[in-house]
Amino acid sequence: MRPKSPRLAVRAIIVEEGRLLMVNAWHEVKSPLMCAPGGGVEVNASLPANLAREVHEETGLTVDVGAPCLVNEYHDPGSRFHQVELFFRCTIAPGTARPDVWRDPEGIVTLRRWLTRAELAEVPHKTDSLADVAFDGDGISYDPLERLVT
Repeated sequence: MRPKSPRLAVRAIIVEEGRLLMVNAWHEVKSPLMCAPGGGVEVNASLPANLAREVHEETGLTVDVGAPCLVNEYHDPGSRFHQVELFFRCTIAPGTARPDVWRDPEGIVTLRRWLTRAELAEVPHKTDSLADVAFDGDGISYDPLERLVT
C-alpha cells in the first residue's frame, strides 16, 4: 500500500493590539483545540491566495498576506493523518469590516477569539511554538513533527 501524502495547509498569524486571532480547530466538539485561521491548499491558486480565501471564509476578514514565518508539521499516527502547515504574517486589509456575526460557509469554524500571550497559554492550541512566533519572532521558524493531540 502506498503511503498517504501529507496534507498541505496555510495559516495566518494576525496580531493586533497584542492579541492573536485564533479559531476553533474542530467543528464538532471533539476537542477544545484552537489554531490560527487557515486551511487546506487548493491546486491552481497561490499559497497567499489560498490563505486569503480561508481567512475570509473562517473569520469574515480580508487580509493582506505577508512573509512566511513558520513551517509546522504534525501527525496522528492512529489515522495516518500528516499535515504540513505554512504560516504567514498577515494584517487586516485597510477598510475591512469587522463583523460581529459571521458564518464559515463550510460550517467548520464556530468560534473566533483574540488572545493575549497569557490567554493563549491557558487555551489548548497547535502549534506548540505559536506564541513565540506570533509575539516574539521576526524570522522564519520550523516546528518539527509533533503529535496531534485531540
